[in-house]
Amino acid sequence: MRIMTRPHQLPPRVAAGLVILNSGLTKRGADAETAAGLHGMAVGTYPFLKDQDPERFVGLLSKAEIALGVALLVPAVPSVLAGAALTAFAGGLIGLYLKTPGMREEGSLRPSPQGISIVKDVWLLGIGAGLVMEELTCD
Repeated sequence: MRIMTRPHQLPPRVAAGLVILNSGLTKRGADAETAAGLHGMAVGTYPFLKDQDPERFVGLLSKAEIALGVALLVPAVPSVLAGAALTAFAGGLIGLYLKTPGMREEGSLRPSPQGISIVKDVWLLGIGAGLVMEELTCD
């Protein structure tokens, strides 16, 4: 496993890292109403989260996003690790898109107007999977 990031991996890592870091920092001070909304959406897709306190949930989500954003931005974090974490995170977002009512056009994978804000995160899945695949297949 390579320790340092390859130069051509920096642009997608920086792009994804900055977006995710900003999201985590923004959620850090979420009020009770925002926390309840984010938690409610997550519970609709991932019912095991229903017993989690909404403010605690958003606090943990914020910390996870900040950690992932920093991992992507620090070149010393191996791309296979940063990419695997990004792929898992993006998979959760795509799960929200696929399972939340109203996000897709009826009987289709095409996004509804409400789904555009989440389905666009498929680029994160592509970046994460690309980082992992490259590190597992190249010497």
